[in-house]
Amino acid sequence: MLKLVFKIGMLISIFLALSISAFANTGSVHIKNATVLTITQGDLENTDVLIIDGKITQIGQNLQTPRGVDILDAEGMYVMPGIIDSHSHLAITRGVNEWMNPVSAEVTMKDVLNPNDVGIYRALAGGVTSAQIKHGSANVIGGRSATVKFRFGESAADFIFEGAPQLIKFALGENPTRVHGQGRGIQPRTRMGVEQVVRETFDAALDYRARRNAYLEAKELHDRRPRRNPAPQPVPKNLRLEVVADILEGKVLVQSHCYRADEILMLMRVFNDYGVENYTFHHITEGYKVIPELVANNAAASSFMDWWAFKFEAYFATSYSPAMMFQQGVLTSLHSDSPALIRHMNHEAAKAVKYGGLTKNEALKLITINPAIQMGISDRVGSLEVGKDGDISIWSAHPLSIYAVNQYTFVDGVQRFNINEDPDDMRLQVDPEFDFTYRGNITGREHDACLENLFYLFDSTGQIHSHSHSHSHSH
Repeated sequence: MLKLVFKIGMLISIFLALSISAFANTGSVHIKNATVLTITQGDLENTDVLIIDGKITQIGQNLQTPRGVDILDAEGMYVMPGIIDSHSHLAITRGVNEWMNPVSAEVTMKDVLNPNDVGIYRALAGGVTSAQIKHGSANVIGGRSATVKFRFGESAADFIFEGAPQLIKFALGENPTRVHGQGRGIQPRTRMGVEQVVRETFDAALDYRARRNAYLEAKELHDRRPRRNPAPQPVPKNLRLEVVADILEGKVLVQSHCYRADEILMLMRVFNDYGVENYTFHHITEGYKVIPELVANNAAASSFMDWWAFKFEAYFATSYSPAMMFQQGVLTSLHSDSPALIRHMNHEAAKAVKYGGLTKNEALKLITINPAIQMGISDRVGSLEVGKDGDISIWSAHPLSIYAVNQYTFVDGVQRFNINEDPDDMRLQVDPEFDFTYRGNITGREHDACLENLFYLFDSTGQIHSHSHSHSHSH
């Protein structure tokens, strides 16, 4: 009965989400009289932003409103680019980890997106318009990410950010060693094993790509002139190795979960050996220890602001690290890795003003243009500029203020959140009387989205269930 009530509630929520707008939602809107935080071109007082057919066409004072375009008077409010979360697991419940092999590059988050996850609406309420939906951290080389726009109420296919580069999740340290070595008795069991999984997989992909290309060339010759060219021995397509080979050729960009300085240095050495460039370290709680090396390798960082000590490898974190990396020339962003924190990314950016002394504009870069650059979408989003997408959020006060509340969120000029018409059942709460079975908290955090679906491997003390361990060897 409880499940039925919840499903009915979700259906009502979806219906209301499609009908909350007071605007025509044609993708065109004229926002007037606001303080506009462009991020890249300074702050503009008493300024208009005109969005036509999903694109910003003008930014300036006293702009003329084209016929048929809705007007939003934002006097006293602040307009900024939509926030971009470079590390999220929203909308892929029970699809986060494919953990039966330490390498799962063949899977993609695009296949498991749930566009009706109410967490998307709540993220929009926090001003977030785009995100990288990532595989979890069970595997050394995990699945491919889905770069999305939060077009809540549309189909899963409509969520995909058109033309965005393909990204992929790597994971170093405790998570893959726990899941595979400790949990299933296979490599990697140690950080040394993590490195070898990467190297062996890269070598296998190089060998595969050479053999596959040779086969395709020979097959083309055979198909053209079969009498002169014998049929070659087939080399079947291997999607896992295809993706890894694309990593080595720079076609797929690595986004690597990590914590400790030693593993950060290790992966940069491996990437240098194989010619991998343009990658981002996520979490990177000890990034402040290796700033010169990050700069020398042109490595980017997407970090927590003040999460620490939720497991041992995260113990030596500091809230000053993101600002330190930013100030020394590391392309730095902040991310959530949490369906709760994603609603408060403006507060995370504000902490960088306190811890490290960034300016307001520098702090806002951590959640707008910098993650956009890391994800390869900065030509479309991340700042308010003519020609870019109409992805914006409108705040009651400066968004770094603890008193600021997001009022409106637009994606491609279409209103996706309006605080004045916020349906009550979008704020569904868990029934406090509902009983559930606690599976243990192996990370020390109440919620670790990176390890979703893996908690049942462990008992309440964090030890491997005996039946889980024996089951893994039966295969």
